[in-house]
Amino acid sequence: MTRSGTGIAELIRRPVVVAPMGGGPSTPGLVAAAAQAGALGFLATVGRGADQVRQDMAAVRALTGEAFGVNLFVPGPPAGRPEDVRRYVASLAADAEALGAAPGDPSWDDDGWQDKVNALLADPPAVVSFTFGCPSREIVSAFQRAGSLVCVTVTSVAEARVAAAAGADCLCVQGADAGGHRGSFRNDDAPHLPLLALLPQVAAVGLPMIAAGGIVTPEAVAAALGAGAVAAQCGTAFLRCPESGAHPAHKDALADPRFTGTAVTRAFSGRPARSLVNGFMRAHPAAPAAFPEINNATRPLRAAAAARSDADRMSLWAGTGFRQAAARPAAEVIGLLDPRHPRA
Repeated sequence: MTRSGTGIAELIRRPVVVAPMGGGPSTPGLVAAAAQAGALGFLATVGRGADQVRQDMAAVRALTGEAFGVNLFVPGPPAGRPEDVRRYVASLAADAEALGAAPGDPSWDDDGWQDKVNALLADPPAVVSFTFGCPSREIVSAFQRAGSLVCVTVTSVAEARVAAAAGADCLCVQGADAGGHRGSFRNDDAPHLPLLALLPQVAAVGLPMIAAGGIVTPEAVAAALGAGAVAAQCGTAFLRCPESGAHPAHKDALADPRFTGTAVTRAFSGRPARSLVNGFMRAHPAAPAAFPEINNATRPLRAAAAARSDADRMSLWAGTGFRQAAARPAAEVIGLLDPRHPRA
């Protein structure tokens, strides 16, 4: 049973969801600011241990009594491509030398999956969302009994049907324009539809939909709502907010004319993800499909690049509408995105 019958639409006063953005942007301050403004914000947990997740949730609750969500990455199997991974790690030598760092161990891990599941079941947030796969029906039911709504990120009708069969309460429908990682269940190169083409197809599954993918204007939010979504999930629109924990070089790059577009790459993590096109992406166009192995290998290099504010070697996740991201407080951005009740 989910929150005494509460649905996802009843948790938000404005039809805006602030996406979980791993690697720093989704701070407790950003999530709390979204909640206070009537939106639904999500904490990201990738790369954070269960204790850190507990601390993040406590920090949000210290700032607001409003509902918020927490996102988990569903672990996949090891890539099983050791030679390809080794060759790719060897190709990072020039970047490593330039940064004064060494690649990390390209090993597989499950990012503390069970510890995080247990932590959230013991202290459930209003919503738990899943990316890169659908948890088992048993896990979905456990969260619902604990009082959390369960949302699954999908990129196709087939994935939506799997989520519905597992008992999910709602779907985050991600279109091809989305920044950051593609939330597909499989780490492959299957075609990824634009959001407005995907929404009507997924609507047939019959679950409430949160639309995601390149949404940075009230017109885009209105289009998503018109296509059947109950809310629009935005990430890039909030990257430059003062509450965002995005690196200053990342925030600056979104407005820097030197960065003219985005592309989908596996260069940083071994999974398809949309980033501002930079030197690292150009130098490494053929990373193998190996997540989290490649992610673990490049982590020290990305950290060294961030320490130097080297935007050409950082992962600058961004959706296609990145140039419209504004350096304004989160509450103002939410007001500007809301086509029903705008507030500048």
